[in-house]
Amino acid sequence: MRILILGAGGTGGYFGGRLAQAGVDVTFLVREERAAQLQRDGLVIRSPLGDAAFPVAHVTADALPELARTQPFDLVILSCKAYDLASSIEAIAPAVGEATTVLPILNGLRHYADLDARFGHEKVLGGLCFISATKADDGAVLHLDKPARITFGERDGGALSARVAAFADACGTAGIDHVASPDIAQEQWIKYSFLTALAAGTCLMCADVGHIVASDHGTAFMQALYAECLAVAAQAGQPIPQKAQDIALTALTKPGSSIKASMLRDLEAGQRVEAAHIVGDMLQRALAAGQAAPNLRAAYCHLQAYEAQRD
Repeated sequence: MRILILGAGGTGGYFGGRLAQAGVDVTFLVREERAAQLQRDGLVIRSPLGDAAFPVAHVTADALPELARTQPFDLVILSCKAYDLASSIEAIAPAVGEATTVLPILNGLRHYADLDARFGHEKVLGGLCFISATKADDGAVLHLDKPARITFGERDGGALSARVAAFADACGTAGIDHVASPDIAQEQWIKYSFLTALAAGTCLMCADVGHIVASDHGTAFMQALYAECLAVAAQAGQPIPQKAQDIALTALTKPGSSIKASMLRDLEAGQRVEAAHIVGDMLQRALAAGQAAPNLRAAYCHLQAYEAQRD
């Protein structure tokens, strides 16, 4: 299997790096500056699961069309931020041939409409990941915690396809924790409902879960936020299983917890946030279904005000 990874930052750099480290045919599509860094230092990974440094194949945008023509890619993995989706789609387009599959591992669901419009529904798998990773100032990929799992599958469900099985084999070869799911939509909604509640709650309160639930009404607030997301999932035909609800609620209301959404970390750093793609999209779905969702509405108002002031 021949794989193209867009970028060599935290998420793409980690999963792509582990695949390349195991001998899977991986190429990173990067900018000129990152290409020079990779050429000089190789890909450096610092992780609780093991540090590594090794050379990797990489290509810049100007050389991608010829490379894709002579050595077509089977799979393109997309792990950009949602606000970079449009430019990312154009960046990978030269690599998406007749037999190429695109696997997005972005948060949320809204990106599928754009990917389908550009490449066709049949070319786009469903995917998500659980990892906390970033790129350090020196270019190293920093994996910040032990979880590093990728989940993927055919969006129409059913038995595992040949392409899903092939990527699962590659992940197995690399020792990557992975799930080749026959019901990726369920997996996506489980994560999306939890992540939206976490992002909305911690961003609105500018605090981690532990400090929120330590307030007089913090636990009830987080429960109400999650309930709004659960209602949207149910209306979409993807009710969240009770076991998944219990796990999510425990994380969202755990006393003393330092957990906060990566969106809050971005907000605290004055960076762009995926507000519209995560909280805004969930709110839009709620309103379209006739649900009031006052907590989501307040959280999205806060995030929009932040973005307006940042601009």
